[in-house]
Amino acid sequence: MKEKPILAMMYDFDRTLSPRDMEEYAFIPGLGMSAKEFWSICNQTAIRHEMDGILAYMLEMLRLSEGKQLVTRGTLNDVGRHVELFPGVGTWFSRVNAYAASKGLQAEHYSISSGIKEIIEGTSIAGEFKKIYAASFCYNEKGVPFWPATAVNYTAKTQFIYRINKGVLDINEDKLLNEHMAEEEKRVPFSRMIYIGDGMTDVPCMKLTKENGGHSIGIYHTDREVAEGLLRYDRVDFIVPADYSEGSEIEQTVFRLIDEMAGQLEEEEHE
Repeated sequence: MKEKPILAMMYDFDRTLSPRDMEEYAFIPGLGMSAKEFWSICNQTAIRHEMDGILAYMLEMLRLSEGKQLVTRGTLNDVGRHVELFPGVGTWFSRVNAYAASKGLQAEHYSISSGIKEIIEGTSIAGEFKKIYAASFCYNEKGVPFWPATAVNYTAKTQFIYRINKGVLDINEDKLLNEHMAEEEKRVPFSRMIYIGDGMTDVPCMKLTKENGGHSIGIYHTDREVAEGLLRYDRVDFIVPADYSEGSEIEQTVFRLIDEMAGQLEEEEHE
């Protein structure tokens, strides 16, 4: 049986699917400090060492935890269980899947985040993603992190869009990713991609998707002004409130885009 054309739904995580940075729900409180204090220390570390900001906060997660809380793959997964989600996120994926299927498309969902992969893996929606691309640690035989495995900053995020585009999903496969591939051989054309994010750190992914024929959507929770800036400077096609409930603005927007994709595929079949 021929595989249905794929729709790739790609999401930032923090402040896109969840109201706050994932570390703020259980990890940072376990350090006995406020989120503001933690992020200030991380910023100072990055400046002092001329260090990538993602690597800086990963370092401080481990350093500041010494003598205060145990950090293992398991404890990070447990942090994910405390992460709150925006309204409707829990049923969002099944609704998109069903609507896409009704239009002859197969929806796939991807997380592309600068947060911690192991925390996302502990959330209630982890199983909805075909692939979770995020910062992660190397672990010893006891499950204790000792070195960063992957650091995903805002420009590094774009490589994962190319991976989805070509179907080269294995993060360790670089040769095939960088080889030339004819457009008709690519697994998911940009025209069937939707990127959803909340702010300036998503701009490279938003622009890459949009400028290559896909669509980008800006989410806003408490700060609509940032989203309006994304729209004003042509980084996104739409801005919508952070509400994924049935009948919400983002659902209506995504369903309209699915309709357009289905219509385009039908036209191509009759050419």
